[in-house]
Amino acid sequence: MGSALVWGALAASSLVIGALLGLARKWPDKWVGLVLAFGAGALVSSVSFELAEEGLDVGSGLSVGIGLAVGAFTYWGLNREVERHSSGSGAGTSLALGAFLDGIPEQLVLGIGIATGGGVSVALLVAIFVSNLPEAIGSSSQMRDANRSPSTIRRLWLAVAAVCLIATLAGYAIADNVSGEFQAAIDGFAAGALLVMLVDSMIPEAARKAGDTAGLVTTLGFAVAFGLSAVS
Repeated sequence: MGSALVWGALAASSLVIGALLGLARKWPDKWVGLVLAFGAGALVSSVSFELAEEGLDVGSGLSVGIGLAVGAFTYWGLNREVERHSSGSGAGTSLALGAFLDGIPEQLVLGIGIATGGGVSVALLVAIFVSNLPEAIGSSSQMRDANRSPSTIRRLWLAVAAVCLIATLAGYAIADNVSGEFQAAIDGFAAGALLVMLVDSMIPEAARKAGDTAGLVTTLGFAVAFGLSAVS
């Protein structure tokens, strides 16, 4: 349990660090767009190689597919409710929701892997940071621009990180009773939520703020995350 606590805290801390970086200064729109573009590329790699592929390694395509559909509809439905009640910070809140819905299943699987002896490599931890930091930086910057108070933003990301840490511990605790098909569905859920968030929020915002540089930086983010995934 101790190792799950340490690794889970390290992975979740990237969300808080990113939020604090986003609040530390007023980021020019161009920089926010570039950060979002890099993060989008890293997340595309995560969907492809850390979630969908690993889901197929431990379970069936059917389980991954069901998880994808449930994750996609869950994010889509919750995001519609968030946008209905948000006041000008919709893009930033959508990114936070995406990090939340991705972080829980991702760290649940992390805890399961630790409990079953799979361990966690430094490369994998770095890959999580690469994808989490831009999400949190972009989200907190946009919420700040929408006049959300810094204390509210900090509390939001601390809560997201805390729930993700709890998910790691839960994964560790239930590992003995979890099948490969369930793990595959969890991976699919995270992938589905991420894909909808990327297309609806992160990539359009990156393109709007970074212009024609967004595609290049997105590819760079994908390349970095893919390289880390290949050695993890």
